[in-house]
Amino acid sequence: MPVAAVTYDFLPSGRNSPKGGATARVHAALREAIVLLELKPGEMLDKQAIAMRFGVSRFPVSEAMNRLAAEGLVDIIPQSGSRVALIRISDARESMFLRRALEVETVRKVAAEAGPPLIEQLASNLRYQQAAIESGDLNGFHAFDLAFHAMLQDHLGFERIKTATETARLSLDRVRRLLNTRRRLELTLAEHRAIVTAIEARDGAQAAAAMNDHLEAVLAELESFANDNPELFADLNATGGNTK
Repeated sequence: MPVAAVTYDFLPSGRNSPKGGATARVHAALREAIVLLELKPGEMLDKQAIAMRFGVSRFPVSEAMNRLAAEGLVDIIPQSGSRVALIRISDARESMFLRRALEVETVRKVAAEAGPPLIEQLASNLRYQQAAIESGDLNGFHAFDLAFHAMLQDHLGFERIKTATETARLSLDRVRRLLNTRRRLELTLAEHRAIVTAIEARDGAQAAAAMNDHLEAVLAELESFANDNPELFADLNATGGNTK
């Protein structure tokens, strides 16, 4: 029985792709599909099918793959092709370590300076998070989650800290999607509320502790998920390894 052709219907077609060079368009679309888990960890990538989907030659697809490989999202295997990279729990730990170092100190300082405008912005964001949970809008919640943390960085006003935090967060986008259950979203909302409560009270120490607890909780859940799903991770053995 013939194998069904890969069509990549979830990728934008050449006609609907955003403006820009072919390599940039293919890279952006594939990166988004990998982060959103439309392309699964370990999945082989068919360059010809992708090229046909975008209406381009294989060259910009190969260039896009090289960029994704440099970002750790694609593995290029000599004589075999390319595949979506498995997730490295060690990379997630390192990125979360950076986030804790930066974001815990961010809220410690922000809490001492926060005024009514920031408090209202954060409270409004929490309401949107709640609405996204109630409507089952996982992507919407993710966007409001990102905006919540960005508001704190914007208020801090240190561009290099913001850039470093954003870099650490980007490397966690894919693994965070694995935890997008209703339960995790509700816990995240509760953790965010604890941060806002501490900021509203101008309690820098409590805000820092609440942010640390939030990020630690996400990492602990990821560690547990990795132990239960070792096939998605490059640095766990096939029978499930201890991630500690």
